[in-house]
Amino acid sequence: MSKGIYVATLEPNSGKSIIVLGLMRMLLGKTPKVGYFRPIIEHDTTGAKDNHINTVTSFFDIPISYKDTYAFTRHEVLDLYNRGKAGDVINKVIEAYKSLETQFDFILVEGTDFSHENSSLELDINLLISKNLGLPVIMVAQGGDNAVDDILENVQLAYNTFKEDVNVISIIANKIAPNDVSVLKEKLTKRITDATEIAVIPKIKSLASPTIKEVIKTLGGKVLFGKHAINNQAQHYSVGAMQLRNYLTHLKANALVITPGDRADIILGALQANSSKNYPKISGIVLTGGLIPEAPILKLIEGLSSVVPIISVQQGTFNVTNSIGKIKSRIYAENTEKIEVSISTFEKYVDTKRLAEALIGFKSKTITPRMFQYNLLQRALKHKKHIVLPEGHDARVLKAAARLLEQQVVDLTLIGELSIIKTILTEEDISLQLEHLNIVSPQQSPNFDDYVQTFYELRKHKNINLDMARDAMADVSYFATMMIYKGHADGMVSGAAHTTAHTLRPALQFIKTKPGVNIVSSVFFMCLEDRVSVFGDCAINPNPNAEQLAEIAVSSARTAENFGIHPKVALLSYSSGASGKGEDVDKVRQATEIAKTKAPDLKIEGPIQYDAAVDIRVGKSKLPNSDVAGQASVLIFPDLNTGNNTYKAVQRETGALAIGPMLQGLNKPVNDLSRGCTVDDIYSTVIITAIQAQDL
Repeated sequence: MSKGIYVATLEPNSGKSIIVLGLMRMLLGKTPKVGYFRPIIEHDTTGAKDNHINTVTSFFDIPISYKDTYAFTRHEVLDLYNRGKAGDVINKVIEAYKSLETQFDFILVEGTDFSHENSSLELDINLLISKNLGLPVIMVAQGGDNAVDDILENVQLAYNTFKEDVNVISIIANKIAPNDVSVLKEKLTKRITDATEIAVIPKIKSLASPTIKEVIKTLGGKVLFGKHAINNQAQHYSVGAMQLRNYLTHLKANALVITPGDRADIILGALQANSSKNYPKISGIVLTGGLIPEAPILKLIEGLSSVVPIISVQQGTFNVTNSIGKIKSRIYAENTEKIEVSISTFEKYVDTKRLAEALIGFKSKTITPRMFQYNLLQRALKHKKHIVLPEGHDARVLKAAARLLEQQVVDLTLIGELSIIKTILTEEDISLQLEHLNIVSPQQSPNFDDYVQTFYELRKHKNINLDMARDAMADVSYFATMMIYKGHADGMVSGAAHTTAHTLRPALQFIKTKPGVNIVSSVFFMCLEDRVSVFGDCAINPNPNAEQLAEIAVSSARTAENFGIHPKVALLSYSSGASGKGEDVDKVRQATEIAKTKAPDLKIEGPIQYDAAVDIRVGKSKLPNSDVAGQASVLIFPDLNTGNNTYKAVQRETGALAIGPMLQGLNKPVNDLSRGCTVDDIYSTVIITAIQAQDL
């Protein structure tokens, strides 16, 4: 079984970063510890870290020292080759790789860049390294402006060279003209007839566009304004040389405006157009000729509420335009938007399941937080569900929605007023494509009267009249919950701006509980450093009795199973085993026996103290014959006071990600957020809600 994979490119500018980022995300979802290695990197005279290494290791938080991530610089390799010491190169690469092999379960090896001459030599070096490391290879080709048949012949030639010495498990053609994608994939599949996986990725415009930061670096520019937005992408550029009234007609979305620094009319006109609803947003402004606007103009710009990056360069307009046109955009660590787009592009066009099966011949016994989150995303992507978010006027909700739509995880409905949402998007600089989601104002909805009538019929036995039903349906939580009841949405996530009671009351009134379920409870998925634990109930039930506590334990164990966590259930108390006495510990002892009767297939222990449940040394000393002690993955707290405080303490003191609370027992998924939730909390909760909806 191989412990690594080698990514080899066939030519310059292949877009290898998309493949590496996508592979790393995939591998971290399948394998606990993934290392990263580049045998040969570029030499940087400034002493800066290699951009590829910095991007991958920082974004995925890989615990590896920089010096361990590479063996040579390009100059060192060429010097050794010129002195007839090519063998020394391979020896050191093998040594460096084997050192990493002892630290990681799997290693992603990224070949050289082909960014200079001697590309034929680099092709040979990549083949030699992959062969000597005994690694299977993913070959990456790029389309450029080449015809389909030319790309096909190029790939076939390289494949024939590699397959003689290494196992090529996948061929990925990248940057292909969108109209050629299906044709090229069909021809490659017919030409490469063995088990090699074939994937074809189209050219993605947003990934090819340079950022303002790259423009600054290329031109040696000075940032005058808008430094916070230098990751803006310049998808177009145009020179502002004509009069303003004529130039405005040439503006395009995300365009970079190039104009002499003394053209105050173009500068202010472009900024005003950027703020206007009638013109597209621009990415930035480049002031040429070393000219800086006069003091009154600078003062005017300083007072604007939102300013795109404005940079000053010494070169003339003609030279600046030519230089920008030649920029080859890169992906770097700070540009998380491009990284996420790269990963989602890879996952969209590459069969990650089959590729992972080909790469990894074992299944880990543990599930790490990164693996857990990856698996959640993959499950949600398999069968897209429709989730309603009632708090459409909350900036955190809008930011999470933008991320979810960018990754195409779910379909979304936001409850709120369109005009207010647009204002928030502008004020918070949130890039949310409104045309890709549904925005509903309850009383303006064509379904409003039907919802009112339905609620009235469901609750008239509780003395609800039509006026009361109309008032209820004007409430965002009631309206969103009714969307689920009527089948117009699959699940709801709320609570960022509302109490738990406000979120859950309508669900309890007419969504109701599943057959055989007597109590609605909740769990948190606690993503600790090396494992994921399930904590329940930390959000709903203040003081459950023994029967209720047993039901919470069984429900939480089934939830853990459903989300890929092998359940070993610990019912927590202030004593372990038979040592303690008292009403509280007796309740836990009774609940444990009831739970064992309800679910004899589960491994359940209780009462047990927290340290004995999670620490193998303490567990074996206190309960030496227990199958759960020291290994508990599902921890059930005796009351809400204990559970809520414990989960928050663990979260704050360890830095763990707490996903949830996820509610258990309802007929359809409704999940509550904390009012202090983050964008990541909302994002994760929507994903688990979508997965719950898949299981109905």
